[in-house]
Amino acid sequence: MPKEQPFTGATRTAANHDARIVTPGERAGALEFLQGLCEEMSEGKVNLPCFPDVVVRIRKALDDPETHIAQTVKIVGTEPRLAARILQTANSVVFNHSGKPVLDLRTAIARLGTRLVQSSAMAFAVQQMRMAPLLKSAGGPLKMLWEESISAAALCQLLARRTTVNPDEAFLTGLLHGIGRLYIMVRAASDPGKARYERPLIELIDGWHPTIGKMVLENWGFPEAMAAAIGQQQNYGYTSKAEDLTDILIAGLVLAAAARPGGARVIEGAEIRPFARLGLRAEECRAMLAVTARHIGALRGALGC
Repeated sequence: MPKEQPFTGATRTAANHDARIVTPGERAGALEFLQGLCEEMSEGKVNLPCFPDVVVRIRKALDDPETHIAQTVKIVGTEPRLAARILQTANSVVFNHSGKPVLDLRTAIARLGTRLVQSSAMAFAVQQMRMAPLLKSAGGPLKMLWEESISAAALCQLLARRTTVNPDEAFLTGLLHGIGRLYIMVRAASDPGKARYERPLIELIDGWHPTIGKMVLENWGFPEAMAAAIGQQQNYGYTSKAEDLTDILIAGLVLAAAARPGGARVIEGAEIRPFARLGLRAEECRAMLAVTARHIGALRGALGC
């Protein structure tokens, strides 16, 4: 089971609750809930209420190099709001560098490519979940998580451009880094007995969400490198033979935490091995934060958030 970790500032969703002492019974209830989620997924069951299944169907279609464009166009065409979102993304200043407008789905999907189409579909899914009556209590935390995910995605993309890692894959990995947190929040919000573990769950979520996120991506059939990076995202001592997607995600999340209002502007990367492997120095970190700050607004508009 996941190792419990203290709140480090890497995420904000747990930070704004009161400090009432959690009882042993409440903590036991939260642990039982989290263990139940892991057991479900170890059996191949992913149950995410209000999550549009069209997103998973798109991922599977895009995985087939022979038919992915035609099949994806067909799947997206069944959901007009998602089709509009993908066209909006493809025509945005962020992703349409030529300035030439795209008017049909096939061209939009071909222009964006596999990973960015999945990113756009995920943006659509989160927005639909935030609007669902069942998840009304989680609307604020979901919005906060999504905003942080966009910042992480932008920074991961910037970092990947310094390496041989595909920038669009890094972008999607940053966007999905909190899928485990989202999974826990949504399942808790849709559980009628949530009151018995809601408060201790806030304390435990940081230590559990990477493992649960990894299991979600594995069940959905995402690439092994992406699932592994999600699972290792808090491992600052991570080592590898060469810079990889996990290095990028770990460094990107540290930078994203610093980019928040009130975040530390001095990055202490000495004990974070991916920083050394990526050759990140203090001045480069500051430059990336400045670039990202200018880029985030346009990126949110491109993804319709």
